[in-house]
Amino acid sequence: MRARLLKFKFKSLILFAMAFAAFADLPLQAKVPETQSEVKLSFAPVVRSAAPAVVNVYVRHRVKQFRSPLLNDPFFRRFFGNQRRGRSRSRMQNSLGSGVILRANGIVVTNYHVIKGGEQGEIKVALQDKREFAAKIILTDQDTDLAVLKISAPNGEKFPFLTFEDSDALDVGDLVLAIGNPFGVGQTVTSGIVSALARTRVGAADYQSFIQTDAAINPGNSGGALVDLRGKLVGINTAIYSRSGGSNGIGFAIPSNMVRLVVQSALQGSKVTRPWFGAKLQTVTSDLANSLGLDRPAGALITTIHDASPAQISGLRSGDVIVGVGEHRVDDPRSFHYRFATKGLVGSTPVTLFRGGKQLKKDVQLMAAPLIPLPNEKTIEGRAPLSGARIANLSPGLAEQLDSDDVEGVIIIDVAPGSLAANLGFRANDILVSLNNTPVLSVKEALGHARVNRRVWRIELKRGKRILRLVLPGDY
Repeated sequence: MRARLLKFKFKSLILFAMAFAAFADLPLQAKVPETQSEVKLSFAPVVRSAAPAVVNVYVRHRVKQFRSPLLNDPFFRRFFGNQRRGRSRSRMQNSLGSGVILRANGIVVTNYHVIKGGEQGEIKVALQDKREFAAKIILTDQDTDLAVLKISAPNGEKFPFLTFEDSDALDVGDLVLAIGNPFGVGQTVTSGIVSALARTRVGAADYQSFIQTDAAINPGNSGGALVDLRGKLVGINTAIYSRSGGSNGIGFAIPSNMVRLVVQSALQGSKVTRPWFGAKLQTVTSDLANSLGLDRPAGALITTIHDASPAQISGLRSGDVIVGVGEHRVDDPRSFHYRFATKGLVGSTPVTLFRGGKQLKKDVQLMAAPLIPLPNEKTIEGRAPLSGARIANLSPGLAEQLDSDDVEGVIIIDVAPGSLAANLGFRANDILVSLNNTPVLSVKEALGHARVNRRVWRIELKRGKRILRLVLPGDY
């Protein structure tokens, strides 16, 4: 027994010596770390720098609910949605999201959907150190799902803030951190990589070219920061793909270059004005690519061009396929609109296109869309079914901004939350075709119809490609 034990110990010593010799022959970088800096690999320095500028945004406002007896009819339920029957009543609605401070004087950016309805209520911003400040809305831009707020400290204190990074410099695989307030549990940091760039089929905004990330993003993260490892802002977290409501590792952020454009407009005290292209675009399918002689189904096909638009002045034609703006590739109409919009309103930009099997470049002027006729925005008031709807005269310029196929007539550009029009199901971008069998060609005509008391309202409107004809009672 003793002999066998000595034999076992001898073999163990030999194996240990062999392992030690093998370890000694390893290259230097593969050896066991010896210092704390070698042992500790952490995002903590980035978080300490960036997290104080990420805030919680609380919105509290009163909404009215209207429950119409007409909803007994299956037709009205299909059009207006599944609402309960009864009369109007009000309730308090609370929403929670995140935001990012971008200036030391308290300029905060968040998602529009986070503060939607806050114009009629109160908005508060809570800092990482638990201090709260009342916020006022400076600018909202539904097309990008962004809003800019302003907070002020009573003693003129400067706030911590993040600086912009060029989102076009990101590469798939870059490490990023998402900072926000998921589910209201408090500020949370998650890490991941850039999973994809220029995602356009998300549906969260009109101007789409989202950064996709697998950093965990959950409800409450909306409006929070996506930062790189230098602690600079590369995006605003805005949407997730999920069947459960929680994070499935597919989150989307608005690129910082688009955020920068919206914030600059807010600081200048103006609405967001984007360059006007003046042409309708169509996605290039495989069949179209084959018929046009393209090697792959990508790009944006020009179908129609407005007269005197920058597209026409630059010599573009129907049938041209746009494949690039500046140095960036264009895969579909949404990516074109994003790339063109972020060029601003100075000078011109080169547009790469295919025509007749040849690649061409055209310089397109960057100019604001003309609003002729003037929009003449008005809100319908009174007891008409459209009460609370804000309407405007359509023009080529406004149609471009609203992505409408129609260039004349009257369009609903907004519906006040809790208004009669909202409760009856009217939506922004609905086009009024006729009221009580009379065509509506201007805001003035629409307001004239709305002032007349009627027992029955016959309303014809265009929603997308559909024509809807409604018969509603006149007494509300």
